[in-house]
Amino acid sequence: MAGLSCGIVGLPNVGKSTLFNALLRKAAAAVANYPFCTIDPNVGIVDVPDPRLAVLSKISGSKKIIPATVSFVDIAGLVKGASEGEGLGNQFLSNIRETNAILHVVRCFEDPDVIHVEGKIDPIADIEVINTELILSDLQMAENVKTRIEKQLKTKKEFQVTFDTLKKAIEHLNQAKPLRSLALTEEEKDSIKAYPFLTAKKVLYAANVSEEFLPSLENEFVQKVREYAHKEGNDVVPICAKLEEEIAQLSPTEADEFLQSLGLKESGLARLVKTSFALLDLITYITTGEIETRAWTITKGTPANIAAGEIHSDIQKGFIRAEVVSFDDMVKYGGRSEARDHGRARAEGKEYIVKDGDVILFFHN
Repeated sequence: MAGLSCGIVGLPNVGKSTLFNALLRKAAAAVANYPFCTIDPNVGIVDVPDPRLAVLSKISGSKKIIPATVSFVDIAGLVKGASEGEGLGNQFLSNIRETNAILHVVRCFEDPDVIHVEGKIDPIADIEVINTELILSDLQMAENVKTRIEKQLKTKKEFQVTFDTLKKAIEHLNQAKPLRSLALTEEEKDSIKAYPFLTAKKVLYAANVSEEFLPSLENEFVQKVREYAHKEGNDVVPICAKLEEEIAQLSPTEADEFLQSLGLKESGLARLVKTSFALLDLITYITTGEIETRAWTITKGTPANIAAGEIHSDIQKGFIRAEVVSFDDMVKYGGRSEARDHGRARAEGKEYIVKDGDVILFFHN
């Protein structure tokens, strides 16, 4: 399943658990003004906002709507020396290894009541503390794997590419650079695919601002984070975690009214979820009928038969064809059979590359 999971990282007291609670619309993670308040990783599954589903559900008279989801893993605040086990370092870092991407929460607000572990607000220094820990942790893993593979090389020559790639990775990490900035051939990438390096993951920065910066969510700290992320080729979503936590207590209608009163189009969480989805090149196609209207997550560039496998492996095995109607045509003609009558339902073979928002009916043996 091409579902998405993001590990939430950051220094202690930057607003990670507040943000996580807002994501879950309930107080799931303990929030406290001291480091290591969060010890076990909390996992939350969040719906991807998609207004198309409600529209299609109405057309089809569906009994239920099942949106795509993102899971967020809240990991305790890292500190300097985490890779050496400082704080509760290594244990936390292993929790991030299993996620697809990293959501790095950065404090972009001054508040004398909320202590900062370094004693001052400097988002770039904060980012670099975390990045250094991730690099050191990867370096340790790369060295260990290289030692192991070196022994196997005596009898298994097929490990040569892996060995050479690890050497290249170690050299890069030693220059304090993340692995996502290391140029590798497809063969080299494949050779180390089995090792979940932290710094090879894509990063989304959540710049946490205070309520005084609404509705623009901009300040000099956010600007600095944006410049830094831009150089790395990563994205930034400014967010006010405190506000998001308040919104989470409201009904969807109240939340919309509250956001509008503040001059905001959508919640920061909606932007965060959408951006993290886009970060990993994920899209959704939709199936709709009386039973349910459902979004299915796939990677951009997925052919129809593989996309069918998301529903069931039998549909992929017995794939005959896909009948595809665009979302706009479903709305324009008021359903699949009407779209079909107007020649707007296309029969596609297994090589067809599925597009975001395609409404598909699969035919199979």
